[in-house]
Amino acid sequence: MGSGKRGLIAAAVTVVCAVTVLAAPGTAFAAPSPPPSTSPSSSAPATVSNKDLEAVRKKLEKLYHDAAVATDEYNAAEEAAETQSAEIVSLAKKIVKGQEKLAELKKRAGAAAAAQYRSGGLPDEAHLMLSDDPQAFLDGTGRVLQGQRAAKGLLAEMTRTQQDLEQYAKDASAQWQKLEAGRKAKAAAKKKIKKQIAAAEELESQLEEEEKERLAKLEEQAAHKAQTDWLDSGILKDIKGKASKKGREALEYATAQLGKPYEWGAEGPKTYDCSGLTSQAWASAGRGIPRTSQEQWKQLKRIDIKDMRPGDLIIYNADASHVAMYVGDGAIIHAPRPGRTVTVAGAGTMPILGVVRPDA
Repeated sequence: MGSGKRGLIAAAVTVVCAVTVLAAPGTAFAAPSPPPSTSPSSSAPATVSNKDLEAVRKKLEKLYHDAAVATDEYNAAEEAAETQSAEIVSLAKKIVKGQEKLAELKKRAGAAAAAQYRSGGLPDEAHLMLSDDPQAFLDGTGRVLQGQRAAKGLLAEMTRTQQDLEQYAKDASAQWQKLEAGRKAKAAAKKKIKKQIAAAEELESQLEEEEKERLAKLEEQAAHKAQTDWLDSGILKDIKGKASKKGREALEYATAQLGKPYEWGAEGPKTYDCSGLTSQAWASAGRGIPRTSQEQWKQLKRIDIKDMRPGDLIIYNADASHVAMYVGDGAIIHAPRPGRTVTVAGAGTMPILGVVRPDA
């Protein structure tokens, strides 16, 4: 690589920002070989040093992390939009029914008013004096009183129905406003995701093939060291839990997705993001869980790591921006990041925030 290109890499490293880089498929548990050392001759183009590549790795890690955070924001906005749309439809149905009910009540009220008009609106005493059959009139006074009470009830019901319609309209308006705010939030998150991924891809594109291979080995080394440190803590000797029936079903689903590409915002069946994979895996087991890793962390029951069992979800990073499914023996299945596929990796290759259990 020439000095101009090296300067471009250095500049990119300085200005770019990125996400957690996860272990490469099939290398989570194998110690990677060290990056090859290079001794450029005076006739060979200058190469990016391991120090510069390590800086690139960390920048890529942050870029993809920021993309993952934005993906959670996008997914949350998408989920909220679905809920709000369903609520608007429900309110619209209530408004239609309320209008039909009010029309019927007005019709009945009109009929009652017409009947009173036909009777001349005379007081009961006058009707009694003018009646050809006073006894029949007296016998009917109970029915008259019942009719009066019914009329009052009719008016009260009309008032309640009108009030309900007004409230439904207010609720629908509020949901529309939330839907619009969510649409803007989703658009902003989408823009941020694309920006972060584009920056990462641009940074990687500046590397030669040999440098990309060395970068991959640096990623493997970092993942291997993190996993080794985690295992060396003795954590596995305390983890003896067995998968529940639903946990096994969720694991079977996740395992069947191995090799499928990562795609932000995707829930399958051809592509997944991290929480799209875990939420669909548990949905296949008959247990609906929140769509995003952050809501999975907030809403699902938290479990001590030593009590972890296959099928549980491990939440990563202080901001709960990544999630994976524990498969046992210190391993996870997850959808890592853009450019990667659903894979098996070491559970300790990323900073663990905690563990949650969908079927607790």
